[in-house]
Amino acid sequence: MVARLVIAAPTSGSGKTTVATGLMAAFAGAGLAVSAHKVGPDYIDPGYHALATGRPGRNLDPYLCGPQRVAPLFLHGAAGCDLALVEGVMGLFDGAAGQGELASTAQVATILRAPVVLVVDASAQARSVAALVHGFASFDPRLRIGGVLLNKVGSDRHERILREALEEVGVPCLGAMRRDTGLVVPSRHLGLVPAAERATDARHFVRAAAAAVRESCDLDALLALARTAPALQAEPWDPAREVDTAAGQIPPVRRSRTGGGGPVGGAPRVRVALATGPAFTFHYAEQAELLTAAGAEVTPFDPLTDESLPPRTDGVILGGGFPELHAAELAANAALRQEIAGFPGPVAAECAGLLYLSRTLDGRPMCGRLPVAATMTGRLTLGYREAVALTGSALAAPGTRLRGHEFHRTAVDPPRGAAPAWGFTHPERRTEGFVDGAVHASYLHLHWAAEPSLATRFVERCAAWTCD
Repeated sequence: MVARLVIAAPTSGSGKTTVATGLMAAFAGAGLAVSAHKVGPDYIDPGYHALATGRPGRNLDPYLCGPQRVAPLFLHGAAGCDLALVEGVMGLFDGAAGQGELASTAQVATILRAPVVLVVDASAQARSVAALVHGFASFDPRLRIGGVLLNKVGSDRHERILREALEEVGVPCLGAMRRDTGLVVPSRHLGLVPAAERATDARHFVRAAAAAVRESCDLDALLALARTAPALQAEPWDPAREVDTAAGQIPPVRRSRTGGGGPVGGAPRVRVALATGPAFTFHYAEQAELLTAAGAEVTPFDPLTDESLPPRTDGVILGGGFPELHAAELAANAALRQEIAGFPGPVAAECAGLLYLSRTLDGRPMCGRLPVAATMTGRLTLGYREAVALTGSALAAPGTRLRGHEFHRTAVDPPRGAAPAWGFTHPERRTEGFVDGAVHASYLHLHWAAEPSLATRFVERCAAWTCD
């Protein structure tokens, strides 16, 4: 059984990330092995969670992966841990627009049978906090609001009024954090600044959040509450089993390149270069785990500083991030841009990767692998998408149906000669992305745990071109 809590809030902006990260760091600092999870598609908060716990931050998204995978993915991430903390998304009952509870924090808490701790911004209320908490506690009888953490409390007197009000509705107050303008993660056009872009400041924020939590919250009571969560009737997600179930064993192949090795465990041993660093921070941990299970050696590289791909690279994955903020540094690394432009093997590019493969980004030279120009715009494109693969690629077979997420303020002009990658079927109908030879490039963020065949197909294509 895994002790666990869901850290939720009535609205966005209540302080969930600060409180959740502080709790993770405080419990980890006390010697507990802490597993960190985030509801929804957000890549940024898990970066802070990883700093707080020393373990990968993981996402739980019923829309992207299906509700049936939430508990298995949770158990996989929490294996061997003393405590799991799940940070919610938006308000407790907010999820995919127009689809009821789907992808909400409440849905995840229900699936995990986890007590909910409600983080309430108390800066502009007194006794009304009781009505607010009573409404959230009674709205869905399947949920258990196990306690409240008050945030942005103004004074000792303010705290006393709030605690007395909560006693009226029978929901315990497990902590009261004072207003602290120093406990703020900087934001910009697409949300919080990723931890990888501000390593020193991010570590300082995590330490400060942990100190504030230790001073203001009843950690013993929170841990006791987490230990009341019952056992889950689910098997942990297993990438090897998922790969085998989804696509069967990959047939062994012989590598033609000198020093490449041979089949490992019945699968071709290939090397997949994974873009990382401050410009490419968006990755779900399960992607590399699936690639490894499918027979790949996943090797990170940083397009800002590495002048070449890792030796004997067979395939390249360019994930999401903020290349528009690092365009000058990316442009200056001409050697790597030229190598990627001429790389003959499979390339899977997602959002930031699409921009990097473009001819230019806001006028600065990029790889030029796709004949498009990318520019920043004033329009935010954001939301869940249902998509079908229109063109076969190294990533997906034609007709493959997936759910993904868009999150960008850039646009690219359509290239001539490239086939569309996806046809969106909901909430709007349009084509998106490009397939050009061995390149699959798209704005659509995917969680590969929802479709493990993405990993097996990509590894197969990497092995196939190597042997040609």
